[in-house]
Amino acid sequence: MTPDLRQNFDLHVESVLNHLPPAIHSLLETIPLHVEDYPPDSVRRKMKLGPADLLYGLYTGTPLPERHVEISHLPDVITIYRYSLLNSATLPDGSVDENELCRQIRITILHELAHHHGFTEEELEEMGY
Repeated sequence: MTPDLRQNFDLHVESVLNHLPPAIHSLLETIPLHVEDYPPDSVRRKMKLGPADLLYGLYTGTPLPERHVEISHLPDVITIYRYSLLNSATLPDGSVDENELCRQIRITILHELAHHHGFTEEELEEMGY
């Protein structure tokens, strides 16, 4: 990815973050948000993703409802995947629908934060995330 495309994507992420409510900002102060180009092969294998399957984001850590004082847990991290998100917003002519890209970034961040709070994929799907 050329620096201009990466910088443009990062500007979209910043724009989305600037429009999220203060409560979400508070959460993101304690849970790092990383942007990677692709999910690592180890993640793709673990999630049984095929070559054409897109993964927009991933929450790693221990969801709040599963935490216990006696058990240590992994640090929380949210990772969003640039190329999957760009792919979801690419039009047939190869251009990127910037509104759709921002919408997908927003949905992905909120989706992964919901996993932090213990929501399952099925529950999120029912809510439209």
